Parts: sequence; C-alpha cells; structure tokens
Amino acid sequence: MEIHELLEKVKNGEMEIRDAEEYLKDIPYEELGFAKLDHHRSLRSGFGEVVYCEGKSMDHLISIYHHFAQKEGNVLGTRASKEQYRAVREVLPDVRYEELARLLILQPKKPKQIGCVAVCTGGTSDIPVAEEAAQTAEYFGSRVERIYDVGVAGIHRLLANTDHLRKANCIIAVAGMEGALPGVVAGLVDKPVLAVPTSIGYGAHFRGLSPLLTMLNSCSEGIAVMNIDNGFGAGYMATQINRLAVKGNTAE
Repeated sequence: MEIHELLEKVKNGEMEIRDAEEYLKDIPYEELGFAKLDHHRSLRSGFGEVVYCEGKSMDHLISIYHHFAQKEGNVLGTRASKEQYRAVREVLPDVRYEELARLLILQPKKPKQIGCVAVCTGGTSDIPVAEEAAQTAEYFGSRVERIYDVGVAGIHRLLANTDHLRKANCIIAVAGMEGALPGVVAGLVDKPVLAVPTSIGYGAHFRGLSPLLTMLNSCSEGIAVMNIDNGFGAGYMATQINRLAVKGNTAE
C-alpha cells in the first residue's frame, strides 16, 4: 500500500488511525532477520522492490513473498524456478509464474500501461532474455511491442519493421552471436537503444562476451549496453526512459 493510499483511507474513515500506525511502524524497512524488506522503495524511486530468486532457500523466498502480500504490495521475482513458483503458490495462490522469462509475479495492483517500449531480438533463441525485458517493462507500467527474429542475417526483416521501432520511446535490442543488431537499430532511429548481449552462440562467442564487446564498441551513437543476459535491467531502464518521454509529451 502506498502512503497516499493509506492517508486517503484514514481520511475517508476506511482505516483506523491505530491500524495506520501499525502499518507505518515498518518504515523504512521490515526486518526479517535474514532479509530487510524495503516496502517504500516505490515511494522513493517509483519502482517497488525486486527479489532475485536464484539461490534463495524456499523458506526465505516464501517468507519474503508472504510479508509483501500482507502489505498488499506488488513484488517481482527474477530468475525464479518452477519449483520456487510451486512452493510460493502453496501459500499465495495469486502468484503468477512466467516460465519463459523466469519471473515470479505477485501484483494485486496493476499499473496503467503507458507509452511504448519496443523489444526486438536477433533470433528466436534470444527470446527468453527478451521476454524478461518485455515483461519487466510491462510489470512496471510500460506498453511493449515485440519485434522478434529480425537479426542482421536477414536484414530485410528488420527494415520492414522500421516504422514500429521509430514509434517507440525506447528500444531494447537483444542479440547473441556477434551482437550486431543494436548497432544497426541505432543507425535507423532517433530513440535510445538498450543493447542486451545474450549467451547464445558458438564457441568463439565466449558465452556472451563476443556480442558484449561488439555492442560496447559499436560506432552507432545512442546505445547503452547492459550486462550479458540482463533482460531485467533493460526492462527497468527502458521503463524509466519511457516514463520521462510520456511526462515530457504530456507537459507539451
């Protein structure tokens, strides 16, 4: 629950002052012993707390989600497994699992989707990383357009979608192999391009190092490079850019 919503409930008589005081006791975070839950991160940064699920024990993960649910808060879990999803679902039936993106989502309050973020991939093997980016952006309130399998091996596929790319406020370009896609995209548009190298490729690809270096050394301007397979980071940053673009257009 946001502070504004809490104050409105007190003002309208929907919540007792004593109950509001109990809720506010957990500011600035809730101490669980093994974790400190930042319930008011969205108040400071506009984005709620995100949980990295990989490596967490089942008990810890279940407890984290349970405490967020008690506060009626949204929580996004990244790199989650099916086993973790099943365990959390036993306690919280409303939790949702996006298998391709490996996202574990509890979202009692869904934001309105605004603006436009375009997510494109070099090939279909890059789609899991692209979906992590796309669904992260959607979770945080961005409208997303997917343009998949438009790599430079068949560049006519990309050129056929240039109009869609140019309409977006920000573009996420996800590619493995040699990682040429973001540089080509940046040369076609006047919008920021977030490049995401993936660990998809043959031996000399070095599990994503080759496309990472290609993207870092691109001669095209307007590219920001994320870490290897970091779809989440791209979706988060793209939403920040998208929000600024929408606010700017509204102000005009």
